[in-house]
Amino acid sequence: MKKDIEIPVVKDVYVAIAHEWNKEFLSKDWNAYIINGGRIPIEMALIVSKGFYGERKTSLMRHAIAVVPANSFEKIEVVQEDVLALNNEFFVTYYIGNTLYEKRFLFEKGSVSEAALIPIPVLGQDGVMAK
Repeated sequence: MKKDIEIPVVKDVYVAIAHEWNKEFLSKDWNAYIINGGRIPIEMALIVSKGFYGERKTSLMRHAIAVVPANSFEKIEVVQEDVLALNNEFFVTYYIGNTLYEKRFLFEKGSVSEAALIPIPVLGQDGVMAK
């Protein structure tokens, strides 16, 4: 029965977008990261990202990361400046041991900007955390 299904609560896993200097293209890019602030590695992380607002929407992007070690991070993707004008959703699923976890992280339209940057723990730079 539904009442017998145990849904684990996601703790210490976050998605953040940071504004970083790209040495190759000599420009600043917005990059999305998955952050594991916990003491246990997460495995088989699957991330589906999309942008949407009203009738406008982007293609679904799918990413797989084998392991995000404890107290570390991995880059998910570059986020184009035009896409920041939309809501940006990152649906993350991963395993800790044999338990599957999932959470939807959302950056609301216009929430990612230079003015909104704060220090991001573990990442070691300024960025915006998803809700």
